[in-house]
Amino acid sequence: MAERTADAAADAFARAEGPRGGLAACLFAAAHAAPQRTALRDSGDRAGWCGRPPIVWTYAAAAEIVGRLARGIGGWRLPAGSRIGLWFSGGAEAALAHLAVETAGHLPCAMPASWDDEQLAAGIETAGLVGVLTEGRRGERRPAENLTRAAMRQFNLRYLAAFGPGVPDGVISLDAMALERGVAAPGPSLGLVTFEGGEPDRPVYRPAAALAAAIAAHLDALPLTADERILTLLPAHDLRGLVTGLGAALTVGAGLETVIPFDEAGFRAALLRPVPTRLVAPARIEPALAALPLPWTVRALNVVHRAPAHLRATPGFAAPQRLDSLTLGEEAVITRPGLRDLAATLAFPDRAPLPRALLALARGADGSLAYRGPACAVAPLHRGDVPEPDADTWRETGRPVLLAQGDPDNAAG
Repeated sequence: MAERTADAAADAFARAEGPRGGLAACLFAAAHAAPQRTALRDSGDRAGWCGRPPIVWTYAAAAEIVGRLARGIGGWRLPAGSRIGLWFSGGAEAALAHLAVETAGHLPCAMPASWDDEQLAAGIETAGLVGVLTEGRRGERRPAENLTRAAMRQFNLRYLAAFGPGVPDGVISLDAMALERGVAAPGPSLGLVTFEGGEPDRPVYRPAAALAAAIAAHLDALPLTADERILTLLPAHDLRGLVTGLGAALTVGAGLETVIPFDEAGFRAALLRPVPTRLVAPARIEPALAALPLPWTVRALNVVHRAPAHLRATPGFAAPQRLDSLTLGEEAVITRPGLRDLAATLAFPDRAPLPRALLALARGADGSLAYRGPACAVAPLHRGDVPEPDADTWRETGRPVLLAQGDPDNAAG
């Protein structure tokens, strides 16, 4: 009974203190309240992928490493609010890098790992980055070496840093930085930057309050508890990955396990870990999941769709408690308890039991969707000042959000 009471107090502390200051504040709040909870874990053959063993961090250990990295970044003496890129394939190191940049008082800019050299250079230029954190090895690729070539064309790019083996000359070792003494504490988050459609010429800015609102609206459909973990197949370089993964986990003090890169053996081993689990997967792999019996540990399945989307149930798929999320670019995430509920919400948004103080929806005669609220307060980022997004203005998709729709009465819910 005493242990349950302590956990409840820890959860309340994390919920009250964290979201107001950003994701790093959530991490440090949970580290204070429940230091031995698992925060971050990697799955799969990480050694073969990046030459490093899988990482398992408690909240206390993750907060200490983030604080050390943030102190090292602070030594770069950049102006507060400088834009620093995050170019990772996913996993615990990507999360640590994001949180360290935020803790150091700068603006994290998450970039897709799939970018080639030209896209990388364009994204650095368009977003006005002064530094980039990455990894030394990514399968057959060498991202830190790609960055050194990009830096020759970007005069404003002053600092390059990377985790892992194979860090070339001129690139700061984040491993070494994590071993230095001294821990920085987080201040208020400045928000984050992602790229619309993964296109390097379309950076968008989201304030910290807007990210917190998007996470809260997502969790409203089915609350997450701190004794669960999120097992995700999505990288955290865009809104859908951040809201359903790292953001949701840190907001409540739960664990996050990332299966990137995907391999079946690693995924099966991760599924069998005896921890109550919320599995997050992109809609395109739902048929493959249907062929895989989900163990008792999976309490909920969160299927994530991109608009425009087909909302059709996979035949014969017996899912546990289910969530379906529809992402509208980098602007909004709409999460409902199942396909039937999501389809009904999109068809009749005025009747849907949404958290309207966070996210309101309306449907046009042409089938397009309009939305407004703190959860979708974003604006294009330019090289000058950081914009101030307007949460009260209706935003329109300009096109139907569904290409086709199955019978809501027969959809899995």
